[in-house]
Amino acid sequence: MSKNCCCTDEEEKIITASHGNHEGHSNEDGHDQSHDTGDKTTFQLFLPAIIAFVVLAIGLVLDHVIKPVWFTEIPRFIVYAIAYIPVGFPVLREAFESIKSGNWFSEFFLMGIATIGAFAIGEYPEGVAVMLFYTIGEIFQAMAVQRAKGNIKALLDQRPDEVTIIENNQPSIVKAISVGVEQIIQLKAGEKLALDGVLLSDTASFNTSALTGEGKPDTKRQGDVVLAGMINLQNVVQIRVTTAYQDSKLSKILALVQDATRQKAPTELFISKFAKIYTPIVVALAIAITLVPYFFVADYVFSNWLYRALVFLVISCPCALVISIPLGYFGGIGAGSRNGILFKGSNFLDTLATIDNVVMDKTGTMTEGVFKVQEVNIEPAFDPNMMLGYLNAIESKSTHPIATAVHEYVGQVDSTIALDNVQEIAGYGLTASIKGQSFLAGNAKLLDKFNIQYPSEVAQSIDTVIVMAYAGQYVGFLTIADQIKADASHAVDTLKQLGVTTTMLSGDKTAVVKSVADKLHIERYFGDLLPEDKVTHLKTIKDQPSNKANKKQTVAFVGDGVNDAPVVALSDVGIAMGGLGSDATIETADVVIQDDKPSKIPMAINIGKQTRKIVWQNITLAFVVKAIVLILGAGGVATMWEAVFADVGVALLAIINAMRIQRMDFVDKR
Repeated sequence: MSKNCCCTDEEEKIITASHGNHEGHSNEDGHDQSHDTGDKTTFQLFLPAIIAFVVLAIGLVLDHVIKPVWFTEIPRFIVYAIAYIPVGFPVLREAFESIKSGNWFSEFFLMGIATIGAFAIGEYPEGVAVMLFYTIGEIFQAMAVQRAKGNIKALLDQRPDEVTIIENNQPSIVKAISVGVEQIIQLKAGEKLALDGVLLSDTASFNTSALTGEGKPDTKRQGDVVLAGMINLQNVVQIRVTTAYQDSKLSKILALVQDATRQKAPTELFISKFAKIYTPIVVALAIAITLVPYFFVADYVFSNWLYRALVFLVISCPCALVISIPLGYFGGIGAGSRNGILFKGSNFLDTLATIDNVVMDKTGTMTEGVFKVQEVNIEPAFDPNMMLGYLNAIESKSTHPIATAVHEYVGQVDSTIALDNVQEIAGYGLTASIKGQSFLAGNAKLLDKFNIQYPSEVAQSIDTVIVMAYAGQYVGFLTIADQIKADASHAVDTLKQLGVTTTMLSGDKTAVVKSVADKLHIERYFGDLLPEDKVTHLKTIKDQPSNKANKKQTVAFVGDGVNDAPVVALSDVGIAMGGLGSDATIETADVVIQDDKPSKIPMAINIGKQTRKIVWQNITLAFVVKAIVLILGAGGVATMWEAVFADVGVALLAIINAMRIQRMDFVDKR
């Protein structure tokens, strides 16, 4: 970002977070170039401008209405100098500091030479007006950034500072940050939870909007995980703390959004590079406007051409660009946060706006990922209880949703079963040694890999199948079924309306994948894939031509962000169904959907499109208006009054437009 804008340190951190600038609001040696507005009231912020405006008004009245004979020369200069000092001195000071640090061509420098030049040729009111309206514009910019910061903080930081803990059956109020793991928190109805923990009470109902963007109550039962930011809706409950305050899920989300990945969008990179070239060129052109006409104009008057050059400098200030563009991206990040979508940087907003193909995993993305055992078929030669016990024991070594279904069906794991050499073969299943014999549990490909024969009906089942083998012999199978998410079909339809193709890749059997794809109207799907097969398919998709001329397809992959790590890395944007308990996905994905709803996929793309649209509206507005007034100013048509109104006006319009995205409603009411 250009180092030209007068924001506080805190405000700059927020802008920086939204577009990934490592430099902060300082020039190359680290000098801070910001006005101190952080702790001031609105009146205090505007007080210098109010003083300048009142004195300027007095000067104009004396100049054009009363016209006293004494209001000439030195008295006139003194009045306008008094008006200039409150708004001009801070800018001149910043210009001096930036020059000392080697940054000559800052906005402060442009404003400084323009207004000093105006005073030098006797155009005192114009000189004061430039600084006055420039300062007002900067204050509005600072307030806009501060408001954006406040919106995000209000959306996300829902944790109370104090909590009630129970010690020796007695409640006491302590600072939330001092509560340790394993301590017991008492939460009354209407109170917000400050730390992550496990529910000790039988049941409780929580509002989870701080984490998911959804206000619908979520019922938790004893032993369920509850997270900081949730609001208890009913009875008094007790919670055992499992995570330190600074390590809670909400703390990580806050860090993610405020850090907002240190990666700039291509548009911001362009503007940043452009500003470094643009400002010196503008200064050189202003000098040329002043001096070159001397050689070509017969009635050359230095003060007239200097005035044109000063007008040229005023309108050339790039503040509308350098403030409104990052503010627009920050608004997009804020809009996502409000809807339970975490963007890890403005560059991902830009990429999502141009997505051609959304490639998604099946389990946990378009389906609930909550499996239930439907059928158990064990060969007569084996003891069903023993084999299911072995299966339950080996599945306890896996975190896959299928393992949870087995545990729910079989019950508690038998601790007397000794497992040796447990291995998980990606895309196949699990192997272990039990009582000196091999035990296999996985899909049919696992038995093929070990050359174990099994009935053909196993491969023909539409449901997900867990096949077992013990001591080299086929044991039997379990069928497990999953459920399609309620909004999955609507998500696919909305993606089609956005012009985005949907492709499903899954390690599950092709018959199962086809069944889900048909219900969701997904035409392109592939099953029976190993992780390396998914990579191959994704490469093929990316190599296909895009609808955009001379480009290959831009691809987003949606999955769990961990098991699909190779595909996430290969995709242009990795989207993770984060859920409330998955820390790993927040760390690995580019975009995290917190409530696991597929409908948030097209919403994220739409937010990206709207953000990009607003950013380019601001760029177009700034360039068109500035180009027109620059030409008029150089030609002597536009005065400095028109220049300053155009500059400040464009900046304020761009800021208002940039903040518009924060008020947009992206929820589909259908």
